[in-house]
Amino acid sequence: MNVGDRVRLLTGREEGIVTRLLDNDLVEVAIDNDFTIPVLRREVVVVAAEEHKAFGQSASSVAAERQAAASAPRPSFAPQKPDAPTNNNVGGKKADKGPKPELPKAQKGLYLALSHQSPELLAVQLINNTDTDLLFTYGEEQQEKYRGLLSDKLGPKAVSKPLAHLHLKDFEQWPAAVIQLLPHRLNGDTAFELLTKRLAFRANSFYTSRQPAPILQKEAYLFQLDEKPAAPVAPEKLAENLQAQLSGNAPAKPAAIAPVPEPVKTILPPSHEVDLHLEVLNPDAATLDPPLTNTAILRLQLDAFEDALSRALATNMHEIVFIHGTGNGTLRKEIHKNLSRNRDIKFFEDAQKEKFGYGATLVRLK
Repeated sequence: MNVGDRVRLLTGREEGIVTRLLDNDLVEVAIDNDFTIPVLRREVVVVAAEEHKAFGQSASSVAAERQAAASAPRPSFAPQKPDAPTNNNVGGKKADKGPKPELPKAQKGLYLALSHQSPELLAVQLINNTDTDLLFTYGEEQQEKYRGLLSDKLGPKAVSKPLAHLHLKDFEQWPAAVIQLLPHRLNGDTAFELLTKRLAFRANSFYTSRQPAPILQKEAYLFQLDEKPAAPVAPEKLAENLQAQLSGNAPAKPAAIAPVPEPVKTILPPSHEVDLHLEVLNPDAATLDPPLTNTAILRLQLDAFEDALSRALATNMHEIVFIHGTGNGTLRKEIHKNLSRNRDIKFFEDAQKEKFGYGATLVRLK
């Protein structure tokens, strides 16, 4: 099972697309390209292409394709030019429309393309519009934390499988894409330097980047990754650099490239039971003027939860209990959502109902 596969839920008739592999047992599925839910792998089955050929498309996939066929609305700051008027009635006869013109070919290069799977869901793909093979890695950076997602090889004039899926409704929360690119030619006589590209999407430039994508042969939000192509490096130069590094005679790197490492901070393990009630986290909260809003209280509790969980993982704890109370269930729901997407969690369940009722969650760590 891979990102981009269409799957069907075994517990119902819904179908969706796998948008992320959360861990060995959990995947994230976009139902009808509209909303995402975490699902156990054993509860979904991949829908084979042959099934659609033999039995026709499902209602959900037909609806999704109809939505995808409709042009996605563009923001007001990206005006569209009206189509030129055509005369389809010449001499009382309708003029033949003729074959549709081919999309213009983009110049050679490496591109990141975000194409519509539906009006709201975009697939992220890498396009190699060059004559060389390409070794690449793809990862995401959010809140100054990097997460590597995959590495692969892409042939010349080829498009990768979907690397990720992004929802337009979550545009402001999109992570930055970090791509490393290394051109390669089998039995070639030239080596190339590694290219690293970081893309942080901004609305004013994102929506104006829509254009026909090479190889894909459809419109996409297109970003060129090799505005400055990888510089060739002679093999003997590589040998000289390696020899200098091994002998200790390599030139020192600038501080901007190799910053002085900060002292290692000691990470203390959290308590086995972490109480997330407001009066425990902030005893003075009741006396604040103005009082904290519900949103601010929830953020304070989630920050304490995330801090305790990260320290528990860093110090190799086996399990931890979060006491969240019952209340209206909002905090419990947010905690369970966070846990279901964390690949370092073995499982979680209600903790000791005779002691906490339904007001605590036991988390078993890998």
